[in-house]
Amino acid sequence: MKTILYCVALIAVALPGFAGPQSEAGDGSITVLTNRTDLVDNVFVEYAERFASAYPDFSAEFEAMTDYPGIVRIRMNTEDYGDVLLIPPTVTPQQLPQFFTPLGSVAELEQDFLGVTEMAFEGVTYGIPVSINAQGVVYNRRIWREAGVTELPRTPEQFLEALRLIRDNTDAIPYYTNYAAGWPLVQWENHRTSIAGDPDFVNTLAHTDAPFAPGQPHYILYKLMYDIVAQGLAEADPTTTDWESSKVRLNNGEIATMILGSWAIPQMQEAGPNAADIGYMPFPSNIDGQVFAAAGGDYKMGINVHSEDQEAARAFVTWFATETGFAVATGGIPPYRAEAMPDVLRAFQDLGVQFVSNNPPRPGEEGLVEEIDRIGEIGLWEPNFKARIVEAALGNRDESFDQIMTDLNERWAAARREVLEQ
Repeated sequence: MKTILYCVALIAVALPGFAGPQSEAGDGSITVLTNRTDLVDNVFVEYAERFASAYPDFSAEFEAMTDYPGIVRIRMNTEDYGDVLLIPPTVTPQQLPQFFTPLGSVAELEQDFLGVTEMAFEGVTYGIPVSINAQGVVYNRRIWREAGVTELPRTPEQFLEALRLIRDNTDAIPYYTNYAAGWPLVQWENHRTSIAGDPDFVNTLAHTDAPFAPGQPHYILYKLMYDIVAQGLAEADPTTTDWESSKVRLNNGEIATMILGSWAIPQMQEAGPNAADIGYMPFPSNIDGQVFAAAGGDYKMGINVHSEDQEAARAFVTWFATETGFAVATGGIPPYRAEAMPDVLRAFQDLGVQFVSNNPPRPGEEGLVEEIDRIGEIGLWEPNFKARIVEAALGNRDESFDQIMTDLNERWAAARREVLEQ
């Protein structure tokens, strides 16, 4: 009974000012859309039972999909996109009120939760992170040790040298791109902030015509991707990669390294008998010796503004964020401030890594970077140009890395001019 009363109280305090549409048609039964196909038949079944126990008048069922952002974007052309869902990262701040129920003001919510500025518009939050991810590199400790790597790399060149040692001294694939799945390539984009070490870096993109110029974080980031593939340090045929089996292969040492958020740690640990072999390191870059790691919200859980079960949906969002322990169980930092940091990321902090989270856009510039990205068809959060880089590195495209970067700069500059003239 204590737990139930606590949840109800938190709904009133942590998610104040409920302003969503009401309907008498709802029956308290909600559908929750998720990208976690690996959890829908086990962990989320338990969650549904726990939620129904805490709220006897409500029930929840989960619907999982592999290409989550792609499918959900299509469904959002209708009003049928679940009751509770993970907000696709391509939704711009200006679009949030059109599709999602306001959860409360940023000022009120950030007293209890981290990451509430990331899906907010005009001071109102529309999504709470399911987890706060530290960004880094998941790797097989045993393989790196057997290859003769004695220190974790702190620069791109040191990282490449470590991968070359793995290639030369072990049978493991040094780096696995997971190219065929597409979305793992997008994981690289998080590290623009790791390289910049600046919480305002993303906001500065709206004020430059050349974010892909040599020496800039994007250039440094994707040059490493290109060099890994061009130097034969990735799988021989990226078009045949498989995400699910890659977790098993990293656990057993067939694969040595992948760039993924900290959410991937428990998945790799649980994929086989070698959980102790799974390690996590920061992205190989530093500024005057200080290593930074981007940290920010994973998917944000929001409520479909068209849902007929707003009360049940709202209860679920709060319950999920405060009662499930999902973030820690999946390798992340809990968004609920009252929850403790997981052991694996405390060790990350012990390395002296400084976490950096993106500051919200400057007043009046909400959605500006996203609009430039959209009009320029860059695809910062899409596989597009990342796949192009891999293909060029393989020799399947007749263009160099620098030609790709120049093209992206030209398109970014043209789009920026168009946006500023509107």
